[in-house]
Amino acid sequence: MQTLILGHDPQGVRAAADLLAQGELVAIPTETVYGLAGDARNPRAVARIYEAKGRPSFNPLIVHLPDLAAAERIAVFDDAALALARAFWPGALTMVLPLRPEAGIASLVTAGLDTVAIRVPAHPAAQAVLRTFGGPLAAPSANPSGRISPTTAAHVADPESGLGGCIAAVLDAGACPVGVESTIVGWVRGRPALLRPGGVAAEAIESVLGQPLARPEGNAEAPTSPGQLTSHYAPRASLRLNAGDARPGELLIGFGPVAGEMTLSQTGDLAEAAARLFDLLHRADAEGRPIAVAPVPDAGLGAAINDRLRRAAAPR
Repeated sequence: MQTLILGHDPQGVRAAADLLAQGELVAIPTETVYGLAGDARNPRAVARIYEAKGRPSFNPLIVHLPDLAAAERIAVFDDAALALARAFWPGALTMVLPLRPEAGIASLVTAGLDTVAIRVPAHPAAQAVLRTFGGPLAAPSANPSGRISPTTAAHVADPESGLGGCIAAVLDAGACPVGVESTIVGWVRGRPALLRPGGVAAEAIESVLGQPLARPEGNAEAPTSPGQLTSHYAPRASLRLNAGDARPGELLIGFGPVAGEMTLSQTGDLAEAAARLFDLLHRADAEGRPIAVAPVPDAGLGAAINDRLRRAAAPR
């Protein structure tokens, strides 16, 4: 299969929507990372997402929708969920909520669970595709399962490290501005819980809720939301964390005062570091050397960065 590269102009958006309506897969940009979109109501399209990524079928997908009204047709919102939706949508927040039985979502999307992960993305290209397509899109990150997430169309289209030749098209709208996946919040025994740190800081969510988020241990064998696998976001090379300098043969990715061949942010800016993280991991991995990464503070967006790095460095 030849993977088409589409522009994010009206013609490209229309072509993407037409392919999705035919049950094809199209990688689309969001503010977080590029997502591999397929019709969330079409079981064959959803099965092709799992097949293209090599993703285990017990790992549920996130459903992307254009607005809160569309999301309420898919999931049941209580007052707390509505407050979060009004505060952070459109944006980099995913919520795991009870699935409406009449929603028409393919059971593969939820991995058979009675909950569904949903998000309203802010990226104008994602919004344009959603509104032109006119339905819910299942869209995990557009990369082979467990590998480095894509923040550019080139990452997606690469036939070696990406999905080039495996999917119908990529809608190219440049680099993703946030650069790490969405924060995922769910409810565990009635209490709001952080299921995955991401592009919205947990502290901001807690401020809206007026209470701290629970932080339950995820179950990699039976995940209740995306992003809970132990090994994920991984380069082919080995990865060493909290490195103060490079060992012989290593490529060091610096941060703040720790300089390296590459740097997440010379000034210690966590937003810049998040936006650069996956691109630098792609570039470092292409060098074919072991990778070391300088320490990053574990607060705000730093929590999401460190979560991705820990999973990338986990035994495979």
